[in-house]
Amino acid sequence: MPLVSAIYLAVFALYIVGLGYWVTLVRGAEQVSLGTGESPKMERAVRIHGNTVENVPLALMLLLAAELQGASATWIHALGSGLMLARLLHAYGLLQTSGRSFGRFWGTALTWTVVSVLAVLDLVLALGWGALG
Repeated sequence: MPLVSAIYLAVFALYIVGLGYWVTLVRGAEQVSLGTGESPKMERAVRIHGNTVENVPLALMLLLAAELQGASATWIHALGSGLMLARLLHAYGLLQTSGRSFGRFWGTALTWTVVSVLAVLDLVLALGWGALG
């Protein structure tokens, strides 16, 4: 039973719903019924939510696959926590500016790192190349 990855699936589900709710609040405050209008606040809210939805599902599928293949709870927690840190950094950075920022850079880099590590971990476990459980 994948109990550890279930925690991250639930936390990220709530996070994504929370971001979606925030988009709705900004939409009302900015009076933008469709798209982003010409509102920088709306654009950032939509992109924070959208970027999360674009990146997190793949990472969570890989996380679940790793746990189902026997990866240890330590690996799952480390990678799940790293993903959460990455997404919070990214959101915080994009809240500050639509340009380059520490949060956006490191949030993106850490997200890609977690996804890459999970992909390699899943391959190693699936092909029986090592005991990383």
